Amino acid sequence: MTDLIDDLKWRGLISQTTDEKELREALKKPITLYLGTDPTAPSIHVGNLVVLLVLRRFQLAGHHTLPLIGGATGLVGDPSGKNDERTLNTTEVVEQWVNRMTKQLSKFMDFETKQNPAKMVNNLDWTAPMSAIEFLRDIGKHFSVNQMLNKDSVSTRLEKDGISYTEFSYQVLQSMDYLELYRSYNCTLQIGGSDQWGNITAGLDLIRRAEGGSAHALTVPLLTKADGSKFGKTAGGAVWIDPEMTSPYAFFQYWLNSDDKDVIKFIKVFSFKSRAEIEALEKTHNENPGAREAHRELARELTALVHSPEIAVRVEGAARALFGQGDINELDEATLASALAELPRTQVKSGEEIPTWVDLLAATGVVDSKSAARRIVKEGGAYLNNEKIEGEDFRLEKSHFLCGKYAVLRKGKRDLAAVELI
Repeated sequence: MTDLIDDLKWRGLISQTTDEKELREALKKPITLYLGTDPTAPSIHVGNLVVLLVLRRFQLAGHHTLPLIGGATGLVGDPSGKNDERTLNTTEVVEQWVNRMTKQLSKFMDFETKQNPAKMVNNLDWTAPMSAIEFLRDIGKHFSVNQMLNKDSVSTRLEKDGISYTEFSYQVLQSMDYLELYRSYNCTLQIGGSDQWGNITAGLDLIRRAEGGSAHALTVPLLTKADGSKFGKTAGGAVWIDPEMTSPYAFFQYWLNSDDKDVIKFIKVFSFKSRAEIEALEKTHNENPGAREAHRELARELTALVHSPEIAVRVEGAARALFGQGDINELDEATLASALAELPRTQVKSGEEIPTWVDLLAATGVVDSKSAARRIVKEGGAYLNNEKIEGEDFRLEKSHFLCGKYAVLRKGKRDLAAVELI
């Protein structure tokens, strides 16, 4: 079996470790480790997956994993990587997000295996019962304010507009998590994004001061794209795991449209394919990048992992059908709705006369004017449900609407728009 640390290095998944030699030695036997995720939104996004799948790799290697939900820390707010104070959410909102996130995290870890099942923990369970006096006496006494001020997450904010005591205390709360898990589960490794290094090492200091023990830290680089932009972000925001926030079709397309320079890096980070499989795929990609086989493999595997293998097959079929490489009439309504959700669209009311193809395309905004739409028809680039439109006066009928609800307009080879019958 490939050494786990070597595999993580090859995949570009190690930024910092406290002592690599000691960690390698410790990993020769099963250890317990944890990853904390705060409920700062109704869903996790693909950026969160980078470290979460590292936790999964540790579990597959035989180690005991504790995915931690920050029911307490989510109420406070982590200053790491933030230039401004976070807006505090209500306890009710955070509780709702904790419940949603718990279900989402459960999709990526194995809680049923007999050998080393993952165990979900929530730091609200040990934080909420503690009084302020207990917190200050039992935990706070171990922290040096001078050291806390030197942490990047704090010093950066102090150089700007300052930081509240609430967010300043975040690293103490996170450190207490590591101490609690060290005591209760013999947890000796915390993993996280590279922006968490200061918080994680503060936890190591606390374990040493409170228990006289030692533990490990490992961080994962924050992923960026070839153009320098933040990974997981689009013009419209994050790419979410929740299908209601990012449709499965849009999720599939996000990976399919990866930059050629990024696709192999993304496969190394997110795929559970072996090194040999990935190197073979990289060779194919380098020889014929236009075939986009690596892009499709990435999109298939991630969509299957996040949504399901069945949905991955359906949305790939929808992508092919929308561009004339499959029968668009065979798509079920849910898949069709998902595929069309991100497209420019217009609506027509049932019972009223349906406008012409030219009028509808102009209404979607795909073209600037009706004259431009007419020119497309004349040039032979007008399609309705993948069928070519010959006349400028072609008018849609109710029978043209797929599943009785949607019609797909196409300009040329790639520009799509949707019409919804309401």
